[in-house]
Amino acid sequence: MSIITDTRPAADAPARAADPHLKVTGRRVLRSEWAKLWSLRSTWITLGLGLLFLLAFGTIAALRYKSILNSGQPMDPDFADATAYSLALFGVPFSLIALGVLGVLTASGEYTSGMIRSTLAAVPRRLPVLWSKAAVYGALAFVTATLGALLGFLISSGVLSGTGIAMNLGDGGVLRGLLGVDVVFE
Repeated sequence: MSIITDTRPAADAPARAADPHLKVTGRRVLRSEWAKLWSLRSTWITLGLGLLFLLAFGTIAALRYKSILNSGQPMDPDFADATAYSLALFGVPFSLIALGVLGVLTASGEYTSGMIRSTLAAVPRRLPVLWSKAAVYGALAFVTATLGALLGFLISSGVLSGTGIAMNLGDGGVLRGLLGVDVVFE
C-alpha cells in the first residue's frame, strides 16, 4: 500500500464578490471600539474615580473655604485669591490622572489579553482602529469631564452661596470655562 500525494498546484478558485454587508467601514470599527470599551469593568471604575475626584475635591475645597471664613481665622494663602470657579475645579488634576489611566487602558488593554489579534484580523489596517479608539476615548472623556465640571460647580456654588466669592453659571466666562476645562486648565 502506498500513499500518493498530488503535487500539482490546485486550480485557482473563482474570486467571490465581496459582500457589501460584511465590508469593514469606519462606522463599524467605531461601534466595535465603543462596545469593547464599555464591556470592560476598568472603564466604569476609572470613570467613576475621575468623577469622584472632581466632585469630592471641589466640594471639600469649598467647604474648607467656608469653614475658614466662618471661623474668623485669617485666610490661608492658598485660598486668598479663590473664587467659586477655582474651588469647584480643585479636583481637576486628580481627575485627569484617572482619565489618563483610562486612556492608557483604552489603547493598550487589548494587548494584555491578546484580543488585538482578533481586532487586527477583522480590521487589517491599523489606522482605522487607532482613530476609532481615539475618537471613542476622546468623546467619552470630554463628556464625562464636562458633566463633572458642571456638576462640581453647581455643588460648590451651593456651598459658597452667601459668601463674597459666590458665582453662578451666568457670570462672565464661567460657563465657557467649565465647558473648556477638558482642554485648558487655569
